[in-house]
Amino acid sequence: MKGHVLQRSFLLTLMGLAALAFVLGVIYFDPSTGRTQTAKPVESAPSGVPSDEPVAKVASVLSPSVVQINVSGIQETPLGAQKEEGIGSGVIYRSDGYIITNNHVVEGSRDVEVAFADGAIERGEVVGTDPTTDVAVIKVDRNGLPAATFASGDPVVGQMAVAVGSPSGFESTVTSGIISGTGREIPAQITGGSQQTSLVDLVQTDAAISPGNSGGALADREGRVIGINVAYLPPAETGAENIGFAIPAETAVSVADQLIEHGEATHPYLGVYLSDLTPETASKFRSSVDAGALVEKVEPGSPADAAGVKRGDVVTAVGPEEIRTSGDLISALRDYQPGDEVKLTVLRNDEKVTLQANLAESPQ
Repeated sequence: MKGHVLQRSFLLTLMGLAALAFVLGVIYFDPSTGRTQTAKPVESAPSGVPSDEPVAKVASVLSPSVVQINVSGIQETPLGAQKEEGIGSGVIYRSDGYIITNNHVVEGSRDVEVAFADGAIERGEVVGTDPTTDVAVIKVDRNGLPAATFASGDPVVGQMAVAVGSPSGFESTVTSGIISGTGREIPAQITGGSQQTSLVDLVQTDAAISPGNSGGALADREGRVIGINVAYLPPAETGAENIGFAIPAETAVSVADQLIEHGEATHPYLGVYLSDLTPETASKFRSSVDAGALVEKVEPGSPADAAGVKRGDVVTAVGPEEIRTSGDLISALRDYQPGDEVKLTVLRNDEKVTLQANLAESPQ
């Protein structure tokens, strides 16, 4: 169970445990999506919740939609095979039994145990995982579940944020804060994966997120899920307090739909290895730009190779979108599909060059 591999501290220390988020209220069934959604969730809060307590109102409607995921498996260690157990979280996505969680919560397992807010416990099957975005989907044999409402669009920095999960196994724990930033990145050297598995375009929050919150919900003041909690920076290692991250709701929904329909998610592939162009590097090479995605290597035979991308190029734009970091480039490409043609603006020998790349499907 990679959720317990200590060397991947920043990401998996916080994500070894996690909690699920359920949304309960006035519900309706949407036959076009198969989802039961909460209609105006905050307005359906119990009458006993004070009107001037927005966090309490969100908690009252969101907590019933959060589930706890109990995971067990065998991990090979230098001492031989060891049984491992973990706790994670997930958010009910569809009324017919589909639940969104993190890939790292269920990684290495096919069957899990799902504990619902009403006290019921069901066996769950992992129907699909996507390490690239750290999203996974679980299916339980149960209908009529209260599915959460997922927000569309980007949250606004400074808006209220409420996290619901099971830190250290304390079910339906509620914390609150604000959205501290958007478009954040956790580099691959921290997640322990390849550059393509860098977690990018994340929502940052100061609502307390701890081990056990992974896969749980980050919600707005209306009770709509704006993100799936995925990581935090441990204060003991960084000296920073309350820096947590969530996968944007639109990303989670897009990937979950692919996993449910196909059992896997596809991502576009360009075929470059990148680093960030820093002001120091730009000064050293006398570059006219001080930010961008620096191409360290081009994979032979890749779309980037066919498009004419060269080592040392600095990608400054993908289509109309400005690129200032390697994470920006990875995030921008996720707006495209394999087979799409994309315009790359690169700086080469201090001259702007426009290239056209036909994206392929990311190799597994």
